[in-house]
Amino acid sequence: MDELVATVAAFARTLRAAGVAADHERTQNLLRALDHLDVADSGEVYWAGRFTLCATPDDLPRYDRCFAAYFGGVRAGVARTSTTSVTRHLAAETRGDTDGDTDGDTDGDDETAAPATASRAEVLRQRDVARLTEAERAEVHRMLAMLSCGRERRRSRRFESAHRGVLDPRRTIRDALRKGDIARLRRKRHSTRPRTVVLFVDVSGSMAPYAETLLRFAHALVRSEPRATKVYSVGTRLTPITAELRHRDPGTALNEASRAIPDWSGGTRLGDELKEYLSRYSARGTIAVIASDGWERGDPALLGAQMARLARQAHRVIWVNPHKGYEDYQPLTGGMRAALPYVDDLVAGHSLAAYERLSERLAHA
Repeated sequence: MDELVATVAAFARTLRAAGVAADHERTQNLLRALDHLDVADSGEVYWAGRFTLCATPDDLPRYDRCFAAYFGGVRAGVARTSTTSVTRHLAAETRGDTDGDTDGDTDGDDETAAPATASRAEVLRQRDVARLTEAERAEVHRMLAMLSCGRERRRSRRFESAHRGVLDPRRTIRDALRKGDIARLRRKRHSTRPRTVVLFVDVSGSMAPYAETLLRFAHALVRSEPRATKVYSVGTRLTPITAELRHRDPGTALNEASRAIPDWSGGTRLGDELKEYLSRYSARGTIAVIASDGWERGDPALLGAQMARLARQAHRVIWVNPHKGYEDYQPLTGGMRAALPYVDDLVAGHSLAAYERLSERLAHA
């Protein structure tokens, strides 16, 4: 029973990451339903989860994709006795795919991987992406593409027209002048918007095992909040890549971003690049996220000074370090020691589970 509860809870987390309203109450309803069903029957499990975990028609295709990935590629069809086997092609998930077309044919069985079972998917969520095989990394990237990265909306200083709210004298007078009398009083209210996230992704040589996965996480952020996300690659140059990551297909977006980045696997001069960013743009009110291991090639004192400037402007500064995921990690590099006094949160960035936690942190920051 404990294993069943753990499996259902993990499946519900995957659904929530994909945008399905699988909250605690719905998860409990599924567990109660499974008490009266044969959990070895994939059709019964499929329909029980569909009836209890989905809230709107938009949830149904997301639920189908997650169920296929989580429970061995099998889901029930319209009839309870029928099943459909789903095989995933992984060639388009690699950086070498120039078209980003996930529907194309592949040559040879070695280009495919068996769908992830529930236990295997949970293991992949926790594993360091630098230690995965190509097929396992492609599977993690596929799950990362389903990650929902929406953010809570906050009140803006700007106003929008509304049926209820405070009186809008400017629009009321303008309407009166146009119509010759006051037909009705116009009203306004504060608009709402998500807080902007500015993400700096380190693409230097020391970050090579994690750079692609970080860019895929950046793509999920841009896809969820395209107007409130800015992404830059950092290495020896500051390169804006938000426009490239706006493509809907992750493979195509990654290929476009890769072509735009001129300094793959070079050194890191984060201090110089933050100075350039703060000289050209404003980080006021944003959530600044720096994804780097802190191996600074430049002057650590310069990095510390620019981090102080960034901290004064930003609403929150989050540093994502892949090595933070290990218990014995200590921030001893010059870059990390210079930056830490100005960092609000130092978090891990080595696994799918770490990116899910980061997404939750951004949603409520």
